[in-house]
Amino acid sequence: MINQSIELRHLRYFIAVAEEASFRRAALKIHVSQPPLTRQIKQLEDIVGTDLFLRTPKGVELTEAGKSLFIDSKNIFTLIQQAAERANSAGAGKLGKLNVGIFGSAVFGTIPIVIQKFREDFPDVEIVLHNLNRVEQLKALRDGRIAIGFNRFFREEPDLAWEKIQSEKMSVALHSSSMLATKKSLKLSEIINYPIILYPKTARPSFIDRMISLFNEQKLSPNIAHEVDDVVTAVALVSSGLGISLVTESACNLKLPNVEYIPLSPSEGAVFDLNIIYRRNDISPILQAFISTVNAVKKSL
Repeated sequence: MINQSIELRHLRYFIAVAEEASFRRAALKIHVSQPPLTRQIKQLEDIVGTDLFLRTPKGVELTEAGKSLFIDSKNIFTLIQQAAERANSAGAGKLGKLNVGIFGSAVFGTIPIVIQKFREDFPDVEIVLHNLNRVEQLKALRDGRIAIGFNRFFREEPDLAWEKIQSEKMSVALHSSSMLATKKSLKLSEIINYPIILYPKTARPSFIDRMISLFNEQKLSPNIAHEVDDVVTAVALVSSGLGISLVTESACNLKLPNVEYIPLSPSEGAVFDLNIIYRRNDISPILQAFISTVNAVKKSL
């Protein structure tokens, strides 16, 4: 049993002697005088309890014990270098894990673009996606279970910061057999007599309230036929001929049979924002790197 600790300087001096096969050349290589180098090697041999070098007229050779220690010593310094590089990467936000909250139609648009770019730029960061509605995202942020969330409806919260990524125009999802399917654009007044499918029915206020307010601002009363959990369900019902739905641009990437997307007229002023939400006091390098990626994608939208 070894009772005395081996220090890194012992191993550094040992590797130099082993590689140079000479105390004199090793001393020159690592810029120390030969007597202290010799003492350090003798001290190392005393600690491990066996000779590490065979002294020969031409210099030194490694013993079997020395050969074993040489391999392990090189591995130790490799691990130290790797540890330093990993620490540097972690400090720069290039290594670790990021928990991200996602929800809604943005999963068909901007979110995949952001995730893909971040993975390209930071391949050693593990991204874990969590499907959470707005209320669940806020709780998960405060509990530390996610670092950032994507959502469309956000009100000012003292402990949370938010940034708008984009404002998306709205379209009407309708069955291809509808008389409205031939239109280039639609007004809200043209669809009030059609059964409307709204979403999501949880975590109010939400997209539903925003859509109803668009009608109310024009003193219109929408014919709400169904309130469902998500945009996929809403568009699936449209595909089945059970009504029409209002969707964002991202949701228009959702392709189901017999579904057409007709833009709402720009005069309706119907836009819906997509935001990122995160803790104000979170200075994590990974989070900052992700926010930078979001901003880079934002410029390209």
